[in-house]
Amino acid sequence: MGEFVKLEISDGIGTIRLDRPPMNPLNTQVQEELREAANSAAGSDVVKAIVVYGGEKVFAAGADITEFTTQTYQDMTVRAGALSGAFDAVARIPKPVVAAITGYALGGGCELALACDWRVVADDAKLGQPEIRLGLIPGAGGTQRLARLVGPAKAKDLIFSGRMVDAEEALRIGLADRVVPAGEVYQAAIELVKPFVKGPSLALRAAKQAIDAGLNMDLASGLALESQLFASLFATDDRVEGTSAFVAKRKPTFTGR
Repeated sequence: MGEFVKLEISDGIGTIRLDRPPMNPLNTQVQEELREAANSAAGSDVVKAIVVYGGEKVFAAGADITEFTTQTYQDMTVRAGALSGAFDAVARIPKPVVAAITGYALGGGCELALACDWRVVADDAKLGQPEIRLGLIPGAGGTQRLARLVGPAKAKDLIFSGRMVDAEEALRIGLADRVVPAGEVYQAAIELVKPFVKGPSLALRAAKQAIDAGLNMDLASGLALESQLFASLFATDDRVEGTSAFVAKRKPTFTGR
């Protein structure tokens, strides 16, 4: 486990916990520990679903700006790919992933939330991409994932202005999936992914791959990928169990094989 990012596992759910008080700034060390935790969660047979959580007070308030004051163009041409890759490691976890957002999810914090499949947001939380106010743009997926999630016009509104949105607006535009009282965020995130712990892991993996990869393809290519993944599941024990259980009118017991 890293110094600031830990993977905690309980009842088949892995929690990727950010713990760099007071605001969980995402410096280079945090980024690399996040990549390591994401890869560990992805490769673990025990972990069936993941919650990304910053704690009761804040999700993550963005990059560690003190690092930016000394970095040059030459420095960032080397680092930018690794920065984006750390968040991409979360996006590529082939399991259901939910962000549990309290306090602030700004800049890199918002980009980390965007790398998850869903976002459970505290009713007093604030989200946004304020990089423009530093003379920058989002550099860890914000311009791409936000536009795909809420549409290009709304993404331009948020990114061009750098303004924060509250939970109500986030829910209205599709940036949040559920809004709950602040004290209930983590448990609500757990409840969202708990049904997948005993689900057909290989089918869930295939569904996520088909949706995420298909968004970057034309329709014909996406349909071809879907067909390939659909057919591949006929080689799994879970497909045999699921179809047999349906015919026998009983509840299936999936093994992830």
